[in-house]
Amino acid sequence: MNPRLALLQPYPFERLKALTADVQPSAAHRAISLGIGEPKHPTPDFLKAALAGALDGLSAYPATAGEPALREACAAWLGRRYGVGVDAARQVLPVNGSREALFALAQTVIDPADREAVVVCPNPFYQIYEGAALLAGATPVFANSDPARNFAPAWDAIDAATWARTRLLYVCSPGNPSGAVMPLAEWAKLFALSDEHGFVIASDECYSEIWFGPEDTPRGSAGGPPLGGLEAAAALGRQDFKRLVSFTSLSKRSNAPGLRSGFVAGDAALLADFLKYRTYHGGAMSPSVQRASVAAWADEAHVAANRALYRQKFARVTPLLQAAGLDVRLPDAGFYLWAGVPAAYATATHSADEAFARELLASYNVTVLPGSYLARRSGGINPGAGRVRLALVAGVEECVEAAERIAEALRRGA
Repeated sequence: MNPRLALLQPYPFERLKALTADVQPSAAHRAISLGIGEPKHPTPDFLKAALAGALDGLSAYPATAGEPALREACAAWLGRRYGVGVDAARQVLPVNGSREALFALAQTVIDPADREAVVVCPNPFYQIYEGAALLAGATPVFANSDPARNFAPAWDAIDAATWARTRLLYVCSPGNPSGAVMPLAEWAKLFALSDEHGFVIASDECYSEIWFGPEDTPRGSAGGPPLGGLEAAAALGRQDFKRLVSFTSLSKRSNAPGLRSGFVAGDAALLADFLKYRTYHGGAMSPSVQRASVAAWADEAHVAANRALYRQKFARVTPLLQAAGLDVRLPDAGFYLWAGVPAAYATATHSADEAFARELLASYNVTVLPGSYLARRSGGINPGAGRVRLALVAGVEECVEAAERIAEALRRGA
C-alpha cells in the first residue's frame, strides 16, 4: 500500500458525522442542512434535455482532450465572462469537475523525487489541496486567513525560504469558506513570487458565478463579478498565462454537481503535460456530458436566475443572524457564511464550533459544519476554530427558517 495514504486526514463531513453520532436531532423541527456545499436549486431543464438528447455518444470512447465544440464553448465563455482570449485547442482542457483536476494537477507538477517540495494552500481550505500535495510527495504549508481582510489568506506570512521550496500554490477566489475575492494587487504579488521561484499557480474559481450586486455591476466593482486568475494575468500583461492554470465547473454555476463537468485553462505548455498525465489517468469526459456542457456554457440566463436566488437568501439571512448577535458579514462572493460562534459554547470535551454544531442539531435540527474541521493548526492556531460554515444552498424559505432557528439558539445562549 502507498504509505502516504496514512497521512490523509478524515474528510470534514466524516468528522461531522462522528461528532454528531450520539446526537438525536430535534423531532419538533424538519431537518435543514447548511453543512455541505452541494447546490440544491433545480438543474435547468434545457441542460437535462441536452444530456438526454446526446445519449448516442455513449457508443464511442471519448478523447481526453475533449471535442473541439466543447473546448470552443469554454473559450468563448472565458471571453464573455473575463474578456480574455485563449486558444481553444492549446489552452483549454475539459475535466470531470474541478475536484479531480485540482488533485491530478499536483501529480503532474510535483517531482516525486523532490524531497524539498512544498505546496502552499490557504487555511481554511478545500481539503483536496492537502490530499493532492501529500500523495504527490510534497509537504503542505498553510497561509492562515486574515480576519482584518474578510478572511483572505495572509500570503505575506509565508517566509522566503518556504516560497523558495514551493512548487505549487493553490488559491481559491472566491474563497471556501470565507468568500473572499483576491484583488489585482494580490494577484500581482503572487505572480511576482511565481516568477522568482518558478512555482505553478492553480486558481480554483468554482464559486465565481455567485455574487451579490445587480446584474449590470461592472467587472471589478464591489459586489460584481469576481476577478479571475486569467483576467488578472491579462490585465498585468501576462498574455501567455505562464505557470497559471484556472479551474471552473458547472456544479455551482449551473446546479449540476452530478454532471461532473468543468474545464481548466491557462499555460499551454503546462496543459500539454497535464493532458499527457490525464490520458493515462483516465480523465476523459463522456461525449454525452460534453454535449450537454456545450449547451450550459453557452447560456447565461439560467446563471442569472440562480444568482438571484442566492442574492435573496443572503439579503434575508445575514441581517437575521447579525441582529441575533452572530459575528457574521456578507462575503465578497460564493454561497457560504463564515460565522463566529460565542466562546461560551465551548465545553470540556468540545470546542465552541463543535458544541454549537451539536446544539443546533439537537435542539433545532439544523446542520452546520465546524470551522476547525476546514483548517489545520498553523502558526500556533487553527484559523477555523470558533467559527462555523453555513452553506446557503437550500431553498430561500428553508434558509430563512434555518436562520430563524439559529437566531433563537443564540438568544437562548450556551
